[in-house]
Amino acid sequence: MTTGTGISRIALDPFVTDLDGESAALRAAGPLAAVELPGGVPVWAVTRHAEAKALLTDPRLVKDINVWGAWRRGEIPADWPLIGLANPGRSMLTVDGADHRRMRTLVAQALTPRRVELMRERIGKLTQDLLDALPADAGVVDLKAAFAYPLPMYVVAELMGIDEALLPRLKVLFEKFFSTQTPPAEVIATLTELAGMMAATVAAKRAEPGDDLTSALILASADGDHLTDEEIVATLQLMIAAGHETTISLIVNAVVNLSTHPGQRELVLSGQADWSAVVEETLRWSTPTSHVLIRFATEDVPVGDRVIPAGDALIVSYGALGRDEEAHGPSAGEFDITRESGNRHISFGHGPHVCPGAALSRLEAGVALPALYARFPQLDLAVPAAELRHKPVVTQNDLFELPVRLNG
Repeated sequence: MTTGTGISRIALDPFVTDLDGESAALRAAGPLAAVELPGGVPVWAVTRHAEAKALLTDPRLVKDINVWGAWRRGEIPADWPLIGLANPGRSMLTVDGADHRRMRTLVAQALTPRRVELMRERIGKLTQDLLDALPADAGVVDLKAAFAYPLPMYVVAELMGIDEALLPRLKVLFEKFFSTQTPPAEVIATLTELAGMMAATVAAKRAEPGDDLTSALILASADGDHLTDEEIVATLQLMIAAGHETTISLIVNAVVNLSTHPGQRELVLSGQADWSAVVEETLRWSTPTSHVLIRFATEDVPVGDRVIPAGDALIVSYGALGRDEEAHGPSAGEFDITRESGNRHISFGHGPHVCPGAALSRLEAGVALPALYARFPQLDLAVPAAELRHKPVVTQNDLFELPVRLNG
């Protein structure tokens, strides 16, 4: 579409009917593409690997929504379906500079590499339990619903001390949180209920701390400083949202990729390639996160032959830049677990705001995928890949379901 300013914009499809085609169109538009988010919200999108790395470390691009001209002018409604991603509350996702370093330091005290590694055995047990429950003699199984979805949710609940009884409701709420099709009347109610559930969890852990991440966030201290309850609530919501959605899509996309590339599947099943290569190539080639919202320019920021004007918004189009030929060579459009540049993707972000849960997501996929294929080496799609349907979520590479035959 062409706006009144004369800028031709690529409107992101709210129903995600052709994610690969849309990503290719974004790359073809250059390193900085003018796009329109669902709801008619104009933003810029960085679509190339090198430019994304530069912009993700550029201090002129900040997370403070009050820098956004459209927000200040009242052009972004409070019930915009993506408002929870653009303005998710005060956490390390939404602050910069000294505030970000302070919060990141405190969160790092709680989410330590040791805490993540201690989850390995538990992830293995949860994986085996879910595999045991799969109906191996059934014709078609929705592997997303039966395996790829519950594993990350159980892990995140256990890690953070969330009552498992809340998981069914959290599933409903997070589907509304991410969807472009959530009715305006439900947007604010969804955000309010999510915040209330997180606040109740924080209150319970203050009263009775446990060996979980929420309690660790409450107890984290640096130079006498602590996270406020508001910051902990927003941090929990951020970690649950990003932690489960990314891992679900990572597992689902890896299964799709291996099913549609039988030669690659044989390499890993025969031990000629490592499962970590499957994880990294999936993160690059079919990244779980299509677009990350949102940064705001405090001054004009040149990108190639274009400029992000001061007060405008930028999204990072990971689905586009993951197949950037300048970063990954002329075969960037191919799924290849032997690729030497496989570890050069930035699908978990780059710079100060790199995803703090990246190690946990890699661990979950690194445990779940080999266990799944050890149990069901003939696992294959039950429908052609072209018939798999994306959910109406412009920020996530997320399928409605993953129908498979466990025994081929």
